[in-house]
Amino acid sequence: MKSAKAGSLEEDWFFQALMECYLPLLNILEGTSSNSKYLAKITIGLSPTLLSLLEDQELKDRFPKWVNLRLKLLTNAPKHQESAARHLWERIQSQLQHWNSCKGDLVERFRALQVSGVVDLLTCAATHGYLPLLRENPEAVRGQLNTAVREHHRLLGLQPRGIWLPECAYYEGLDKLLQEAGLKYAVLDGHGLLNAHPRPRYGIYAPICSRNAIAFFGRDGESTLPIWSAKDGYPGDPEYREFHRDMGWDLPIEKLHEIGLNEPRPLGIKLHKVTSQKTSLNEKETYEPDLAAKKIKEHAKDYLNKRRIQLKILNTTMTNKPLLVAPFDAELFGHWWFEGPYFLAELFQEAEKQDIKFTRLLDVLMEEPQLQLCDPSPSSWGQGGYHNYWLNETNAWIVHEWSKASKAMIKFCSQTSIQKIQERVLKQAGRELLLSQSSDWSFILRSKTTTELAKERINLHLKRFWTLISLLEKEEEVPIELLSKLEKEDHLFPLIDIKDWSKKLEG
Repeated sequence: MKSAKAGSLEEDWFFQALMECYLPLLNILEGTSSNSKYLAKITIGLSPTLLSLLEDQELKDRFPKWVNLRLKLLTNAPKHQESAARHLWERIQSQLQHWNSCKGDLVERFRALQVSGVVDLLTCAATHGYLPLLRENPEAVRGQLNTAVREHHRLLGLQPRGIWLPECAYYEGLDKLLQEAGLKYAVLDGHGLLNAHPRPRYGIYAPICSRNAIAFFGRDGESTLPIWSAKDGYPGDPEYREFHRDMGWDLPIEKLHEIGLNEPRPLGIKLHKVTSQKTSLNEKETYEPDLAAKKIKEHAKDYLNKRRIQLKILNTTMTNKPLLVAPFDAELFGHWWFEGPYFLAELFQEAEKQDIKFTRLLDVLMEEPQLQLCDPSPSSWGQGGYHNYWLNETNAWIVHEWSKASKAMIKFCSQTSIQKIQERVLKQAGRELLLSQSSDWSFILRSKTTTELAKERINLHLKRFWTLISLLEKEEEVPIELLSKLEKEDHLFPLIDIKDWSKKLEG
């Protein structure tokens, strides 16, 4: 993965996630961990691609300038939005100060939180590949898993024990490959446990263990719905910030030209509130921070009270202590739901009053519970609960392309004798193959959002893959200039190992 081009849409996506999600989360978790009255406990998945972006020096250098541009725009907000603009300016300025104080080293801050026992950091598949669609070639799945584990250890200095399976997607036999990668546990959607064989005695309220010694935790829908659903949960409250109304859509094109943009795009500057689910975007009212802050406290108390009642009922029917697992996309907190990080902070403070204990998945297993032996059910947390969102008429064509490329990769990586220059070519081919396998592309094609971008990226990485493979097939002299160019363009995973795609793995 190359550094995003300055001013690109991809760079905007990443920087907005930094400003709205990851920096606020770190600040809150670090704040709670230093408070003697309560201690946050949470499990967070950091994908290898996200870690690579967080470590990219070019992106680190460009982020402050990107933030300062938004601070400048906020000083010119309309008079009737001054209060909302001042509130957002102060929040963004605070994030920038925290960024500068650690010199942009967010990876070290996450690592420190794990060492201190606050956070349990999970890895993911290398490029968030949808593993059930790669299962025809187990080596392709192994490449995703082993590369991820290796990269996690390289960047964090910690061996991951758990994994966030992309889209919580599971298929029969995946636990064996997880075990081989040195992983111990994962999260599945609720029906991954409820449809397991035999059916778990405690359903989703206790982890199970597969026959290959992988523990699986089940997602509790009752605990997750109030937080992720804008329609039925807290994020859609009228006083919370509206996600879709952005200054980038409101500014005149001349003003956008002044800041180097040729067309309207989201800037991460939002000064309106939800108002009502039925209110059109151009009629949204101005955001009022004080009213939103009151709602955060109300919703945190409401959420914990309902969990306390839920746990009390479960305690009457279980001999084990019931466990509620509520997983979310991290960017729900701050990016999609602006108040999300502060809702979490309120939860941690309020939990002691409600006699509710937060924990990490790792801590549950460290208590050495007696886990029921079950075979998890194929599943995902996508629409329909299985694989149809990533395998349908809009995106099924990709699966054949992945399979064909994987077979070629396996063929050349399984040769008994591989010269150094051939290994270098195969390593870069592996990077291109992994990048083409991201489940994001399938998701975009199905949701019909930035479909041209998805098609462009899939075809780009597969074209580069086949360009490299053709050099090996024709036994031509490798053009070093071309190889170096591709290595510079897509330079992630420096420890990639072609043996992961070999049918002749040692041991």
